[in-house]
Amino acid sequence: MDHTTEQLTTLTEENNGRVDREKIQKAITMLLEAVGEDPSREGLLDTPKRVAKMYEEMFSGLHSDPKEYFKTVFNEDHEELVFVKDIPFHSMCEHHLVPFYGKVHVAYLPKNGKVTGLSKLARAVETTARRPQLQERITSTVADAIMEMLAPHGAYVIVEAEHMCMTMRGVKKPGAKTVTTAARGIYEEDAVLRNEVMTLLKMD
Repeated sequence: MDHTTEQLTTLTEENNGRVDREKIQKAITMLLEAVGEDPSREGLLDTPKRVAKMYEEMFSGLHSDPKEYFKTVFNEDHEELVFVKDIPFHSMCEHHLVPFYGKVHVAYLPKNGKVTGLSKLARAVETTARRPQLQERITSTVADAIMEMLAPHGAYVIVEAEHMCMTMRGVKKPGAKTVTTAARGIYEEDAVLRNEVMTLLKMD
């Protein structure tokens, strides 16, 4: 089992018993009927079950707290920038329940040598994304969790994503990306430090 599969399995197990699959199946059956489809036709017979299972996985972060991943910390003689970029994520827009997806870049400046495992940053992003969400909320939630649990000099989180609610409906502008940032601590006022992160972000 690879790291990503193990992570998804863990999140789903944490959510076990909290999702009412039967209710989801009934809702999807009603939805299909409401749009003029026949839920009993061959191609749709198992669709409600598939959707229920999918939603259980996609919303598995609803009952998890991203701060939990930062309870394990290490004391290292390091107070320079820690930057993990290109963390992939996907989530569901809470306004239309259609996907948005992209990458999260997380930077923080440790204080008193207090650091966390690099994989914990990715896990915190994944947990935060796996619920009905807004991009702005993902950005601020990850930054705030780092500040609360690691107490660094500062944190800077950047999220870039494409939203299917802009691609599939409405203005229908495929390829348009939305970028949000959350600067905390020293990054709120120090443009030089923010520029350092942006410079590293542009490097291959």
